[in-house]
Amino acid sequence: MAGNGGGMRALVALVIGMGVLIVAGTAVIGVTIVKRISAGGGVAAAAVVLDEPAGTRIMGVGPAGDKVAVVLSGGGPDRVVLWDVARGVAVGRLRLAR
Repeated sequence: MAGNGGGMRALVALVIGMGVLIVAGTAVIGVTIVKRISAGGGVAAAAVVLDEPAGTRIMGVGPAGDKVAVVLSGGGPDRVVLWDVARGVAVGRLRLAR
């Protein structure tokens, strides 16, 4: 076994090399995820002001094509507001008669 020193060194070098590749691959995956989230792929929080009267309650929220429908009650007749998420503005209002 005295002549096996070169084989052992090669094995150690191979194990170290694979360890470095695993760490580098993990780092690349982490950086890619961070870049995609910061490029707009993640969830962004923003303040939304609907400008509704006092006493208004949100009764429901749901998708409406590329908009969001917000069902409101109180503070006047019940109503539905269509919200354009991309622009951050209300683009339509539907008032329900009582």
